Amino acid sequence: MQTQTNILIRGGRVIDPASGFDEIADVAIADGSVLAIKDIASEFRPVHTIDATGCIVAPGLMDLAVRLREPGHEHAHMLESEMAAAVAGGVTSLVCPPDTDPVLDEPGLVEMLRFRAEKLGQCRVYPLGALTRNLAGETLTEMVELTESGCIAFSQAEVPLANTQVMQRAFQYASTFGYAVWLRPQEFFLGKGVAASGALATRLGLGGVPVAAETIALHTIFELMKATGARVHLCRLSSAAGVALVRQAKLDGLNVSCDISINSLHLTDADIGYFDSRARLNPPLRQQRDRDALRAALADGTIDALVSDHTPVDEDAKALPFAESEAGATGVELLLSLALKWSLDSGVSLARALQAVTSGPASVLGASLGRRQGRVGCLVAGGVADLCVFDPQAAWTVVPGALRSQGKHTPFSGYELPGRVRCTVVGGRLAFQT
Repeated sequence: MQTQTNILIRGGRVIDPASGFDEIADVAIADGSVLAIKDIASEFRPVHTIDATGCIVAPGLMDLAVRLREPGHEHAHMLESEMAAAVAGGVTSLVCPPDTDPVLDEPGLVEMLRFRAEKLGQCRVYPLGALTRNLAGETLTEMVELTESGCIAFSQAEVPLANTQVMQRAFQYASTFGYAVWLRPQEFFLGKGVAASGALATRLGLGGVPVAAETIALHTIFELMKATGARVHLCRLSSAAGVALVRQAKLDGLNVSCDISINSLHLTDADIGYFDSRARLNPPLRQQRDRDALRAALADGTIDALVSDHTPVDEDAKALPFAESEAGATGVELLLSLALKWSLDSGVSLARALQAVTSGPASVLGASLGRRQGRVGCLVAGGVADLCVFDPQAAWTVVPGALRSQGKHTPFSGYELPGRVRCTVVGGRLAFQT
């Protein structure tokens, strides 16, 4: 990756969803920051000039759910491949869940991950610390120490908290110190199936996960939020009923935000087909009415962010029968294109689609990032030079073998998608260019 240098991006359509700026303009970058937009001083001398004619110049994407598989897979160089996949997809900042091997529940592990990521010099990596030791749901971690080592919030990843007393204590502790808790709402006992409850799961003989698994968990979370004043981010909502509860919680003034995955935004349980393990996902794909409700809620702002839920799964783990295969799919390289596809399919504006993957997730991270660096998720003069240049008219076909991620399994295999990333700039450095 190149070092910081003066870069001029010429003739692109600059869109900053955070400020509403949308014009054909040049962008000058120097010393890791956006020096100017539109009115470039005559004395500015770029080392690199990028012709962005016909392209969109946008803030770098922020993905709130990317599994890097480290610590745990250093021998396979997973960190290198997954970060390379991220910048190839226009992602300049990512949040990694704590369900690594070993779990991110010790400061030393977090520091090692951050050191390795910074040394590689690709995109920015923000770790989530484990909420409980080994994600076992019994003993709270040392949140203060984990925050000092670089964690931006605390999560159980895919492991539901069965003990509501532990959840209450976690909320109390996090609220006291101003930390955020990130939870995927799923009731422990009802959430043990492998597909969404419904006619298809019944016909295929697959264990079902009812919508109640999500709504019961949401009711519990909201009641404890009211009692403790905790700030909670809900990860990967999956149902229409869940969206309705979150919408009401926001109206009631609870400090809650939420995201959905690219999988739930575009797919339904029908995409499981005949036991296609590429569609074995967490949360499970639900019915069309749920997908339609998720799309509408993302459009109206009830849902704050769109995430890839990137989970690289190896061949052996996906080759098992559907119910035994590992859940997850690669997605970080598809995030931008699937946001654009949603814009085209649903008739929402390009700016709104970009907001869901830039300023929307930036607002979720909010003050946690503000303590560490300048504003991200926006493209403004004086701001951090994290940006993505892409051609919205260039279509490409998802060929798993061509993906940079070591995870080659995606339910979008064979899809023709809009938008190709031409270059990605992170902190004023050219991280990716075609």
